[in-house]
Amino acid sequence: MIKHGIDQDALITRFSQAGARQGEALRKAVNEATLKALQGRELTLANIRQVLGTVAKAASAGAAGSTLPQADIEGLLAKAFAGMDAALAQAVQAHRKALQQLVDQGASLRETQLKKAVADIEKMEDSLFAAVRKAAAGAGPSLEGPWAGVLQSMQGKGTGTGALASATVEQLMDGAQQSLKDGRALGLRASQAMLDGYSALVSGVLIGLSDALQPAGAAAAPGRSRKA
Repeated sequence: MIKHGIDQDALITRFSQAGARQGEALRKAVNEATLKALQGRELTLANIRQVLGTVAKAASAGAAGSTLPQADIEGLLAKAFAGMDAALAQAVQAHRKALQQLVDQGASLRETQLKKAVADIEKMEDSLFAAVRKAAAGAGPSLEGPWAGVLQSMQGKGTGTGALASATVEQLMDGAQQSLKDGRALGLRASQAMLDGYSALVSGVLIGLSDALQPAGAAAAPGRSRKA
């Protein structure tokens, strides 16, 4: 079943049939599925939460059907978390680049759209944990221990998404203050036109970032659609 651009059945099957040593392959599969789904829609916080929830639920459902010992299942779920975290970190990076473009041209982070975008960046890590907690809550007793171990570990050391989000907000604030010192400012009409297109801009940046990370000669993904 395809939901929010994600083939849930494929992920469920991969997790249910995975061996203990296939964690890295699962991390990559989760990362690619999450990133592809994020690329296929406007990069709003609501859409990001939908994607994370769908991926986490599929990974959890697949792990519930595994015959591996709980310690090995926890390892696979940790890889699933890492795959989502890496994809979400790219989304944070896309927001950073898009916002920096606007700030460099004189847009103010006090504008409603950009103020919300910065606030959304700060909520990215919480959204990841919330999606995993919800998947864990609906997974049943067999996965309570493995999911609890993953959450405890990641909350203790933090996520790549959280670290990048904190650095991004700090950098943007510093850049905005510098712009004010330099006296740069956009005219109201020009600024509003750019702000209204922010969601499309950041989505395009994410696609560009992902394409730049592809091996040389790799074909770009065809026909990426935009969903509100």
